[in-house]
Parts: sequence; structure tokens; C-alpha cells
Amino acid sequence: MTGRTRSGMAAVLAGKRGGPGSVWLFAGPAIIASIAYMDPGNYATNIQAGAGYGFALLWVVLMANLIAMLFQGLSARVGIVTGKNLAELCRDNFPRPVVMVMWVISEIAAMATDLAEFLGGAIGLALLFDMPLMAGMAVTAIVTYGILMFEGRGFRPMELIIGALVAVIGLCYLIEIFIAPIVWSEAARGLVLPQIPDAAALTIAVGIIGATVMPHAIYLHSGLTQSRAPLRNEAERRKLLRFSNIEVVLALAVAGLVNMAMVMMAASAFHAGHSDVAEIETAYHTLTPLLGGAAAAVFLTSLIVSGISSSVVGTMAGQMIMQGFVRIRIPIWLRRLVTMVPAFAVVAWGVNPTQALVMSQVVLSIALPVPMLALVIFTSRSDIMGPYVNRPLVRNLAILGAVVVLSLNAVLLVQTFGVPIPGLS
Repeated sequence: MTGRTRSGMAAVLAGKRGGPGSVWLFAGPAIIASIAYMDPGNYATNIQAGAGYGFALLWVVLMANLIAMLFQGLSARVGIVTGKNLAELCRDNFPRPVVMVMWVISEIAAMATDLAEFLGGAIGLALLFDMPLMAGMAVTAIVTYGILMFEGRGFRPMELIIGALVAVIGLCYLIEIFIAPIVWSEAARGLVLPQIPDAAALTIAVGIIGATVMPHAIYLHSGLTQSRAPLRNEAERRKLLRFSNIEVVLALAVAGLVNMAMVMMAASAFHAGHSDVAEIETAYHTLTPLLGGAAAAVFLTSLIVSGISSSVVGTMAGQMIMQGFVRIRIPIWLRRLVTMVPAFAVVAWGVNPTQALVMSQVVLSIALPVPMLALVIFTSRSDIMGPYVNRPLVRNLAILGAVVVLSLNAVLLVQTFGVPIPGLS
């Protein structure tokens, strides 16, 4: 953080500076975290939802986004109030054997996340520029590493870069909405009328939620806020929390709108006549004759930007997880190399890339209870949060959100491993 930015924050918190522009000084952490909600895993599930069920599952996207807002807000609060990130709190408050298990699970989750994001960017490059998938992966690796180098210059440059990439993704889907012939009345009905047409729709709905609430984003957000702004008293801390809550709502609202736009585009383009479209490659090749080459190119551009930006953020989260749990910080090039290896191995073994994306979501479903439950526990403890402990309403909503997400993730795992569910088979 530059001295100019920090002094500007201090002036706003002290009441010496105001105006709408002052809010932007505090923008950044939620924008970076929001990338996790627009990653290639979301593309796969949203395409399946729109192609197979039209606008019927839009309400699932809305529900998942509201749950994500709550948990990202709580994560940011932990960092601001305690001055520690979630991984550090786990290390300081749980027995060492538990901490080590949590660390291993969280590292696996970070690698699974990076697998999906890295593959997504590579698939987009390979399709758009007609290059081998391995070449697309090499380009993705070089670009993500180049962006990660800006982290050494402080948080602000990285926040501005990620913010620009988020804007590109949003612009791409704004264009797609204008190109695709969306029936807005049906979209509005799907947004407010909960329905699960059949067992396959339940699986997709679970996949949407599993691709939305991300373990690494929960860890990362607390670390991005833990020492970002200078605080001199509790009045300034309360003001900073208000700014943080505003940013969380706005950033994740944009992410939610992008996800809804993905579903609506797939519903408009594929549902009537191409409802079996389930893979990113198929979606691209089908879009060209249906909506034209421009729509297909915009789709791939957004996928490439999503893959690269979310891969950058995933690497940042992995570094923070390791540093928080075991106090180890490794060079960024080594971290990038380690997280790239599974993606190259998957492609070298001939695994279907889209299938690999789906399996990565299964791994995330296994890992998600670790940060989610830890966050609910810590934000409900007055000895940790003091006067900022969760109020009963917030605590109950957090527990309900955790129960919903973890229950649906359990359904995903059961169905993935072929265990029949009575009434849904």
C-alpha cells in the first residue's frame, strides 16, 4: 500500500475527508475475493444449468450469491477486528494435530481450485487461437506469473489489476446479454420462483453452490483486510467495517450478475434445441452458428480473463494459507510451479479438461467445511471478536447458510461416488 493511499484512508477514517470518492480508497479486498465467484468452475455449472433447464435455476445462483456475501463479509470482519487472518486464528486456537489436518486439506483445496482456474484459461486460449491445450497452459502460466510479480509492489497495484480484469469479464457478459435473445419475463420468474425440475437439476444446483462458495476466498479475504488500513480507535474500526460491508455487497453483486448472465446466455442460446450442451468446448462451437462468431469470441475472452485472474488469486490464497497455518512463506515462483503441476499432469494423462473441472469442484466440496465452520465459530466467540461478535440474527443466518451449503455438498459427494439417494434416483 502506498503512503498516499494510507494517508488518504487515515483522513477518511478520522473524518477529515469525505465524499463518494473516499469509498474507493477502501475498495480492493472484496474485488479480489470476488474473482473466486467468476472462475471457470462457474462457467461449467452455469452452462449446464442454462442449457438443460433454461431460466429455472436462476434462483439457485441468487441464493448462492447471498450466502457468499454473508461469509465474505464475516471473513473481512475477522481480519479487521482481530488483525489476524482465518488461518492464523485456526493455528492459535485449535490443537496442533487439528491444525495440521486443516492445513493439508486447505492446501489440497487451493491446488484443486488452481487446477480448475488454470485449465479454464488454457481451454479458452486453445479454442480462441486454435493452439494445442499444452501451449495454452504455457501461455496461461507465463501471464499469471507476470501478474503475480506486481504483488511485490504492494496490495494496491494487484487490486487495480484484478479490478480491471473483473471489469473485462463484466463487460463481456454485458455484451452477451445484448446479443442473446433473452426472454426477460421468464428470467424474472426463474429468479424468484424456487424449483428443482428433476434429480439431474438438483445435481446441477448443488454444483452451482459448490462452485460459488469457495474455501480459498474465505481464507484470502480475512488476510487482505487484517492490516490494510491504519486504525487508531474503535470509532475508526466501526467505520472501516461499514466500508468493508459496502464493498462486499457491491463486489459480490457484480459477481452474482455475471453468473446470472452466464445462465441466461446459455438458456437463450442452448435450451431450445441444444439442451445437452454441458462442456465449455461444446458451448463455444455451438455458439458460433447460433449467435455468430462475435458472441463465441466474447465468451472465450471472458473465460481466458477469468482463468488467468482467478489463477492469480488462487496462488495468493495458497500462499496465505501456508503462511497462516505453518508460518512458512515460499517464493512465489515455487508456489506457482507447485500449483501448476496437477494441471499439466491431468492434460498429459489425457483426462477430459471439463471433467477435471467438475472433479475439482468435488475436492472443494470436501474441503469447504474447514474454513466455513471455523469462520462461524470464531465470529461467534466474544473472546475473539469482542464487541463485534455476531449478533443472534447474523449468527443464525451464518449457521443456516453453512448447513445449506454443506448439506448440498454432501449430496454432490454422494451422487459423485454413485450412492443412490431415495426419491432422487
